[in-house]
Amino acid sequence: MRIPKELTQLLSKKIVKSLIDKDLIVWEEPPEKLQSVINDIITEDLMVEDWLNEEVKTLLDSKTEEYERSMMDYGRVFQMVKSKLVRERGLIL
Repeated sequence: MRIPKELTQLLSKKIVKSLIDKDLIVWEEPPEKLQSVINDIITEDLMVEDWLNEEVKTLLDSKTEEYERSMMDYGRVFQMVKSKLVRERGLIL
């Protein structure tokens, strides 16, 4: 995840404050609980690319020798596989 944890927490706090201040949401529990829920959602969404990168690395690790023998660029193959998985899964990165 490229965004620091502190920034996602600040973003969550600002979202909740804005929603409550503008009366766009009815929340009867402490705002901190909603902040936590929103922070978890943001963090999970940001982690999707990290999980995808790990999956691509795992897939390519078994084929590394094959790529080296055929002189293929690992970085290029990594991006191709990643792009294919993104399209197949309908992900937005």
